[in-house]
Amino acid sequence: MGEAPELDAVLGGGGWDVGTSFEGPPPPTGPIRLGRNVCYVVLAVLFNEEDRVLLVQEAKPECRGRWYLPAGRMEPGESIVAAMRREVKEETGLECDPLTLLALEERGPAWIRFAFLARPTGGTLKTLEEADAESLQAAWWAGDPCALPLRALDILPLLDLAARYRRSPPHPATLPQELPCALLCLRLLVAFANDAGDLWVLLGTAGTPHLPVVACGMSPAELRGGLRLPVLRLLRDCLPADPRPGPLGLLGLQHQAGGPGGADGICFNVLLSIPPGSPRAVPPEPCSPTVCWWHVEEESLKGRILQRLRAAATVPVRS
Repeated sequence: MGEAPELDAVLGGGGWDVGTSFEGPPPPTGPIRLGRNVCYVVLAVLFNEEDRVLLVQEAKPECRGRWYLPAGRMEPGESIVAAMRREVKEETGLECDPLTLLALEERGPAWIRFAFLARPTGGTLKTLEEADAESLQAAWWAGDPCALPLRALDILPLLDLAARYRRSPPHPATLPQELPCALLCLRLLVAFANDAGDLWVLLGTAGTPHLPVVACGMSPAELRGGLRLPVLRLLRDCLPADPRPGPLGLLGLQHQAGGPGGADGICFNVLLSIPPGSPRAVPPEPCSPTVCWWHVEEESLKGRILQRLRAAATVPVRS
């Protein structure tokens, strides 16, 4: 891979052109469209200088009066960050800037939520006198959120992630990159490391060696099957036996509003490892010519990958 510019960009949280060639099953023929075959949701965790968290009181009939973090669906033509800023403004009256993604939550392509840590930059806190269809009011809350009637308890793990990130960031600041993508896909940094300090990375062999890219299918089962489904399918097709990879960790993602043909595709750059069977194990020999293992010998690059792996220094993907 020469100086491995693609790997360097992905490890740094940047983006890289997806192209039109995919590993694994043939990709869907139609584009990804918000409101048609995918749903993206944004959510933000904000704290003020007194360490109070920003909560909104819901106005929707099904949860009216209950409290939640500012959140809502992305709209066609929006970037992910623009959608987050809009939802925060509409529901709380405040303007904000994103600091990092805290988590990627997903139920397959049918529902993906981007949870951000953000900071307030202006605006005026929404009061009951300004209640509308977006929310009744917003408040900086100092106590235990469980003391309030919450819309759902799923915000509690996110508040915990945010508090831990503020104390000691487990991963670099990670924000979406503005690069077009027609489909919903994953670029895979599949690593195999043994206890002797050796490291291999799985590469796709079509054309110039590259990190494999798999597309998410759009059948009803695939829409609900989770982002891990196409990853497991590729590994089971290309490697002998069941490789049993570890959890997905997000290194970065790329999306551009109004992409090719108006598509709302996203490429998730993810890190995962295949556990070795013994201290000096070597990776399993691929049973398909479409992939191969690359032995990483450059110490700096090897160190960056191993640090990300061993410290779980990635944005968690929660399925």
